[in-house]
Amino acid sequence: MRVVSLVPSLTEAVARSAPGALVGATDWCTHPSGLDVVRVGGTKNPATDRILSLAPDLVIANEEENRAPDLAALRAAGAEVLVTEIRDVPQAFRELARVLDACGVTARPRWLDEAERTWSSLPEPATRRTAVVPIWRRPWMVLGRDTFAGDVLARLGVDPLHATHPDRYPRVPIEELRASAPDVVVLPDEPYRFTADDGPEAFPGLPCALVSGRHLTWYGPSLAEAPRVLGAALRAARP
Repeated sequence: MRVVSLVPSLTEAVARSAPGALVGATDWCTHPSGLDVVRVGGTKNPATDRILSLAPDLVIANEEENRAPDLAALRAAGAEVLVTEIRDVPQAFRELARVLDACGVTARPRWLDEAERTWSSLPEPATRRTAVVPIWRRPWMVLGRDTFAGDVLARLGVDPLHATHPDRYPRVPIEELRASAPDVVVLPDEPYRFTADDGPEAFPGLPCALVSGRHLTWYGPSLAEAPRVLGAALRAARP
């Protein structure tokens, strides 16, 4: 089996579960560290000719992370493309199982069982907080409706204020974000790399939590530790 992955979190899942199957991955596929495969460009601009030159049996993609024209071009050239859709935590586990099955993994990986147990045994949050969750600035964009990251936070007791917005990743002026007066501003380090010096200053007086984007937005082995890592970061929120 020769697999090319165009989704960083799925790259990690396949690398952990089907050693040797991956022959190509995007430039953004940073886990596991030291992954030695051909790099095929970005998630939004993959080099389709490079992918095809690898003669993959399967290309793994995601309907949100990858562009439909690129996937159509791969299919038109004869490549088999598996496209995932992941909007919440339960769907992540179903799609991960589907991907690994398509990659020829016959035994369910231990990390997947551990991750599913971790999320299924989470206690009901004692309190709930509202949140603004920027994912980009210049312009400011936030989590809106029907997102995996929004569901992750909701299961940890943090409700994104824009979860009912018509758009999934709406652009919202910073003045409006401040005026919404959330209990916490959640600032991940991807896709935009928010840091202590780049992000919190835009929300004076509001508690800000700097969180790992990998644990907030990736669906793969990081799911097993995501509640612990994210919970610690949320509890450490400071104005």
